[in-house]
Amino acid sequence: MAASIATTHWFDPLTRRSETFFEAEAADVAVRLPRLIAKAHEVASSVAHGVHGRRRAGVGEDFWQYRPFAAGEAAYKVDWRRSARGDQLFVREREWEAAQNYFVWMDGSASMAFKSSLGGDFKIDRAAVIGLAAAEVLVQGGERVGALGLTPAISARNIIDRLADALIQQAPADRAADIPPAAPLPPHARLILISDFLCDIEPLSVRLQEYMDAGAHGALLMTLDPAEESFPFSGETLFRDTDGGASFHAGEAASLRAAYAERLAEHEAALRTAAEHAGFLFLRHHTDRPAAEAALSMLMGLSEGMETR
Repeated sequence: MAASIATTHWFDPLTRRSETFFEAEAADVAVRLPRLIAKAHEVASSVAHGVHGRRRAGVGEDFWQYRPFAAGEAAYKVDWRRSARGDQLFVREREWEAAQNYFVWMDGSASMAFKSSLGGDFKIDRAAVIGLAAAEVLVQGGERVGALGLTPAISARNIIDRLADALIQQAPADRAADIPPAAPLPPHARLILISDFLCDIEPLSVRLQEYMDAGAHGALLMTLDPAEESFPFSGETLFRDTDGGASFHAGEAASLRAAYAERLAEHEAALRTAAEHAGFLFLRHHTDRPAAEAALSMLMGLSEGMETR
């Protein structure tokens, strides 16, 4: 029942004002989408400098580098002209040019529409910025990107606008789902899944296994408000279920802190295990940290993962 604790909303620990999903402004991402698109472009510009240039060897036409010939390799790989300059044999490597298919999913469920005074953004806004920025950086790097379950993977200069349009057109019921959708995937697809993952572990684990069985892998970015991690509440506090369930009134919220921390740690450990079993990278992000930091870590992790496969 870790999720039942973690997916509630509460009075803000500093202002004592109720922060709840049912506020119209928090629920309607489309109203704020132009600002989120602008922020995504800004984040992509800063992240691109850290990701571009991480070239790798593979099938292609452009020369990348020479490397020493390794024992056991086929003799035809030797570049005899370069090797003739000295006593060592060298192999001429070309740069990888085959575009990969990436699919991005940003959780739009009720628990994502939360922001305490300790966080920088609503979680749903932060997920959108990171997901759209990652798509822009990947397309700049020659990859194809789509919205998981909504659009095919494409390489387009206006990829942020295209994905944003797909999110606006998404059916409300699909947007409210707290696990990524079942969707047909091309071979060797790579998935970027951004959510607070405050959901039941079992259906999420099943879905990740389905992706793995289809030959896909990728990254899970667990995005939390700092208040959800530190549980900074004390005194009388009203906790409200984001899905409309029963409210819980705590006479002294601080007395729940240790038990809450233990349950959240158990939930995260189960998430990490489910991700690892399906061949997915697992990362964490707090909304008081820069969005570019999370996007860069995720893209670098995916790049390193590709090089080892």
